[in-house]
Amino acid sequence: MSKPLVVINIVGLTPSLLGNNTPKLNALIKDGFMAPLQPAFPAVTCTAQSTMLTGLTPEQHGIVGNGWYFRDMSEILFWRQSNHLVQGEKVWDAARQNDSSFSCAKMFWWYNMYANVEWSVTPRPAYPADGRKIPGIYTQPPELNSQLQSRLGSFPLFNFWGPTADIRSSKWIADSAREVFDLHRPKLNLVYLPHLDYNLQRLGPDDPGIAEDVRQIDQVAGDLIDHVKAKGANVMVVSEYGIEQATGPVHINRILREAGYLQVQETLGWELLDAGASKAFAVADHQIAHIYIKNHQSISTVKKLLEKIPGISRVLDSQGKKEFAIDHQRSGELIAIAEKGHWFSYYYWLDEAKAPDFAPTVDIHRKPGYDPAELFIDPEISFPKLKVAERLLQKKLGFRTLLDVIPLNGNQVKGTHGRLFENQQQGPLVIVPDARLESTDFQMTDIKELILKLLQ
Repeated sequence: MSKPLVVINIVGLTPSLLGNNTPKLNALIKDGFMAPLQPAFPAVTCTAQSTMLTGLTPEQHGIVGNGWYFRDMSEILFWRQSNHLVQGEKVWDAARQNDSSFSCAKMFWWYNMYANVEWSVTPRPAYPADGRKIPGIYTQPPELNSQLQSRLGSFPLFNFWGPTADIRSSKWIADSAREVFDLHRPKLNLVYLPHLDYNLQRLGPDDPGIAEDVRQIDQVAGDLIDHVKAKGANVMVVSEYGIEQATGPVHINRILREAGYLQVQETLGWELLDAGASKAFAVADHQIAHIYIKNHQSISTVKKLLEKIPGISRVLDSQGKKEFAIDHQRSGELIAIAEKGHWFSYYYWLDEAKAPDFAPTVDIHRKPGYDPAELFIDPEISFPKLKVAERLLQKKLGFRTLLDVIPLNGNQVKGTHGRLFENQQQGPLVIVPDARLESTDFQMTDIKELILKLLQ
């Protein structure tokens, strides 16, 4: 009988980060092997995970970023949850064909909801009508919610993303994966540990403080590894991308607006991007941006405009999208790739006084693009802890108010990812417990097959 397999996704882990601070991971490598992993494009979470779990490229599975423009709704939507958005056969469906007794737990990997798995857990805060944001999780089966939170305490949502994101969220996820393993012993347990992503973007990979983050995630992952191995499981480790030092943002939507392509609507004194009315706009996602263009006759003009912008290395047209295996109907008519160290902001307002009310808050679903500034408290706030305490007190007293403490620029961001770069030591990796499968040429599309081989 095959052993259960636990696949731990340690976001941001690269070969260059392995060493004295990773004794647990080093021990796992000795039992098998470690190899660099050729990333998916774009090298972002949702695309990477979907590529690993389907064995397909973005032009096949359709996850062209962490978000995109839903043309039929005329809306930009990020961080959706339904697994039905991912096209193609998933690894758990393939495994079930080989083994009728197969079972799977999906612990915080993205597109978690309604996946054809036996157990799943994903963040899902509650939003009461009074404006509060209450930490919570979504689980299948539903009773798993109370089982986990009664044993482990409430899921630390505010340590999962935002200015206070830290090791506590990854530890809670690892502990919940251990609980599910002990209670149900799934044949495949997929575990997502995001901790390294935080300070690699806040401080940058060159900061000496990253060593402590590496030590922390090695301990958290190592405790889970030791626990499940002692109970007869195999463990495989993957990562999604490497993070490079950031030098500054490219405000691509402001460029399109100044050129007359992007349109806004003014509401209550602030401006909202009107995607459906715009001739062209960008959906910014780390180091790539999908450019959606209403009139196809304008594609070449917009391409020439963007190719002249400092900080943009390449603009992919139809042929370029085929070259990067991202020629899907969800993709923009063009895709901009940032130069080394640069990344794309979603900012579209030209006057900071007209920035929307959600801009200085942590609001990953309302913003029409990814905002790494959400990892920071605005340095211009004189007494940030006092302001946060004041806002939280107002919320507890029932007042509708915003936790408006996020900077309106990306100058603090020191790490970024998304584009492809050649140094494999700075890219993602895979740690496999079976030396017979060793290779030096793994693509992210190979992960599904590796999982199936280990399950057999």
